[in-house]
Amino acid sequence: MSHLENLQNWLSTNGYQIGYISDFKNIQYYTGFSSDPVERTLALLVFADQEPFIFAPALEVEAVKEVGWKYPVYGYLDHEDPYEIIKAQVLQRNQYPVKWAIEKGNLNVSRFEQLQQKFPQAKFEGNLTPVIEQERLIKTPDEIEKLKIAGKWADFAFKVGFDALSTKRTEQDVVAEIEYALKKKGITHTSFDTIVQGGTNAAEPHGAPKTDLIQPNKLVLFDLGVIYQGYISDASRTVAFGEIDQKTKDIYQVCLEAQLTAQAAAKPGMKASQLDKIARDIIDKAGFGKYFIHRLGHGMGQSEHEFPSIMEGNDMELQPGMCFSIEPGIYIPGVAGVRIEDCVHVTADGVEPFTHTSKELQVLPVK
Repeated sequence: MSHLENLQNWLSTNGYQIGYISDFKNIQYYTGFSSDPVERTLALLVFADQEPFIFAPALEVEAVKEVGWKYPVYGYLDHEDPYEIIKAQVLQRNQYPVKWAIEKGNLNVSRFEQLQQKFPQAKFEGNLTPVIEQERLIKTPDEIEKLKIAGKWADFAFKVGFDALSTKRTEQDVVAEIEYALKKKGITHTSFDTIVQGGTNAAEPHGAPKTDLIQPNKLVLFDLGVIYQGYISDASRTVAFGEIDQKTKDIYQVCLEAQLTAQAAAKPGMKASQLDKIARDIIDKAGFGKYFIHRLGHGMGQSEHEFPSIMEGNDMELQPGMCFSIEPGIYIPGVAGVRIEDCVHVTADGVEPFTHTSKELQVLPVK
């Protein structure tokens, strides 16, 4: 049964006539069509007993057809009222569309109010957000295979980045080298903006690469990933560019122990909160607990941050097919930042990573 059929069955079973999907990543999941509409309206309307349709900006209609979407697609011009066109198409399929389910975690207030104006008798009581989260939670073998290939390209990107380190290059220069090499190989999109941070810059976990030259005898943090056929990779490595002092080595080794121990311990039946605690306890015991300032991990698949969070307070049990990151970090302002991350998929008795670049401290020659 397809993902779309599963959603139709959920609507029917729960007594909803229409499901309105507004998150463009979820539209991609159900249809294969990928596009961020920015300020324009893009929606997937799914019916319990009728064929679905995609509603898109006119300039995207042909692109929808090219992905093999076998159901109707309707477009609108910028000067037109998109919700009036949606209304007309809905009423052709159901003259009394009262019971709706929407993505309450995504649909913004302005667009929700426009739907309400067009369908004043409707009750938008159903919440598709947790339904879709659960649907996307367990990856199929085909999805996992695509994630593995995306992981291989992340490993390629790490090698390019490590080789590009030079005292004559800035952090932004190294990012450019990585992304240019990927594009030459046919990988046109990264999962997110590639991060390269040297020295104390890495103490800002989500900081942007700067125009600072790469400094010798410092750590350099890489966080990167690519998109392969709609599926992403996401991994972090921290390397030494030249020799580093013992304190910095100690920080690295604690973070490495936390990552390796958590990854080795992860298995079906374990709670997400337990996995977070395994890594956090190691960092706490070493005296760096206050510098580990984010969750251990997040779900991933078609998006770099998906449901669920691997963190304290989440007692969801790990299941085969779940995919998520394991990424402890230690960020000491003015000193150093370390993050080591693999994304993994849960197997019958453990987890397997999508990336395989060594996590042992690599000391790269200064040049």
